[in-house]
Amino acid sequence: MNLFSAHDNKYSTKAIDGVIMKAVTISPKYQIVIPRDVRETLRIKPGDKMQVLNYANRIELVPVRKLNSMRGFLKEIDTIVVREKDRLKGN
Repeated sequence: MNLFSAHDNKYSTKAIDGVIMKAVTISPKYQIVIPRDVRETLRIKPGDKMQVLNYANRIELVPVRKLNSMRGFLKEIDTIVVREKDRLKGN
């Protein structure tokens, strides 16, 4: 496991095997600020919806995307499915 720690402005940063994690502080109202570089990378804007998951004893935030914004993201996927002869119609 490759571990790296640093302090990036007001966020402490930790990298484990190339995954960068930033520590944030929870306000008295249980709010957090998503670091700017994370917001920009994920294109999160004020008013966007997030799904909050309690998974494996951690909190995960997943941006909710409109279906039309996902258009074309599978453009390069290979849609050819090789089937066994006994699974083809007409045999």
